[in-house]
Amino acid sequence: MRLDIRIPVGLLFLVVGALLTAFGATSDNALYSRSLNINVNLWWGAVLLVFGAIMVVLGRRGHRRAIQAQASASSTTASAQKSASERQ
Repeated sequence: MRLDIRIPVGLLFLVVGALLTAFGATSDNALYSRSLNINVNLWWGAVLLVFGAIMVVLGRRGHRRAIQAQASASSTTASAQKSASERQ
């Protein structure tokens, strides 16, 4: 299974971050009087969005590199087999 764990984890953080950011953006400011009027949901939602985006980007980049490495390995193997058959 060539599934990089960073992709589904990143998507999970993106979804949770989007929900938390939307809640923080639309909620009443009186809710945050206990946290020194800091909109904790909005800030942590933004942090989760950034973290999720980084995970997805790194996962896709790693997946792309794995595909390229596999393609180059298969082309190297094919050329080695071809040269071996030409020698015989």
